[in-house]
Parts: sequence; structure tokens; C-alpha cells
Amino acid sequence: MKNIFIIIIIAAFGVMLYPLFEDFSGNDELSELASFYAQKENVEKVNSANLVTAVVVTYRGLDTLGEVTILFLAAAIIAFSLRKHSVERDLRRNSEIFKTASKVLIPIIMMVGVYIFMNGHLSPGGGFQGGAVLASAVILMLLAFPNIPFNSKLFAYTESISGLVFVGLAAIGALIGSGYLDNAILPLGTFGELLSAGAIPVIYSFVGLKVGAELSNILNEFQSVQSDN
Repeated sequence: MKNIFIIIIIAAFGVMLYPLFEDFSGNDELSELASFYAQKENVEKVNSANLVTAVVVTYRGLDTLGEVTILFLAAAIIAFSLRKHSVERDLRRNSEIFKTASKVLIPIIMMVGVYIFMNGHLSPGGGFQGGAVLASAVILMLLAFPNIPFNSKLFAYTESISGLVFVGLAAIGALIGSGYLDNAILPLGTFGELLSAGAIPVIYSFVGLKVGAELSNILNEFQSVQSDN
């Protein structure tokens, strides 16, 4: 009966969503808002080779701040719900191959994460993507070395400082720039170079550190939670 009930629910959702797929037609041209972002003069204002990520942290910077806030609240709720005293555990010994490979891969993964959020204004990437890659290095570290000391305070300080800098840059943009998170508060530099697009690479770097620290703390909370049984 349980499986039948699940099938009925899935079928009902399929019937509800079918008209959306049946009447769907792709867009042949940019919407009015997308056309505004893609105008040459607006591209020149941000001086970023990757216009998508530039829009995320400039024209739609308030949305990005909301997303970072949601992630912070999720991390805080998880930490509050899973907070328990750590105890010694008997864990299965990992193979030397796994541990050795992890020692090689963890620094490489971290460098890739840093590269992604530092080059978010030049190529596909950005703070959220780079922060997630950094957190994946922490996953590998916790799997390979589960008893390694995890400095939660360091990650908490990194998250807090990064968030304050992010909000501070937004406020500076509103005070001395043309609007909230205006990237022109720093020199726009030469198009296509690493030090270009004004404050965008700086903003993305701190967003990446903040996201990476928050996700890492979430992973640590799940790793350290103990059963009462």
C-alpha cells in the first residue's frame, strides 16, 4: 500500500507539471532585463569578462547578500541542533593508499577552489562555486583523517570576518559609489586581466572564503555528532 501511495503521488505531480512542459517554448531573444545587462555600456561599467558573475555581485548584489545570509542561518541551525560533546571513537583504519592520495589531492583541490573564486570575473566560477570546492577538500580530509584536530574557531573567525568585509564593501559602494556593491570603488584595471573589474574579485574572494568556512563547519558538525545509544 505504501508503494502504491507513492506511485499515486508521483503520478499526480506528473499530471500537474505536464502542461508546463507541453506549452514550453524556448526564448529566441533576450528578455528586457537581460538585454539591459548585456548592453555594451553596462558591460564597460563593470569591466568584467564574465558578465554573468559580474551581474550577480553588482546589479544583483542584494540577492547575493540574501543567499549568503541563508547559508549562514542554515549553518547556525545545524550547529545548534547537532551540538554535542565530542568523544573518542573507534574507527576503521584507512588504507595507506587513501591517506597518501588524500595528502596529494587536498592541497590541489584547495588551490582549484581559490582559483575559481579569484577568477570569477574572468571565467565561469565565483565565490559560491569556489567555496564549495574548498569544502570538498575538507570532506576528503575528514574521511581520510577523521581524528585530525578540527579548528572550528578558525573557520568561524574566517566566516565572520569575510561576512563583515563583504557587507563593508557593499556599504562603501553605496556611500562613495553609484549604488550598493558598486565595483567601481576600486580601479577597474585592464579588461581581461586578473586585477580588473574593480572590487568584483575582492568581493568574490571573501564570498568564497565565507562559503567555504560555513560549509566546512557544517561538515564538521555532521562528522562529530555522536549517537546517544
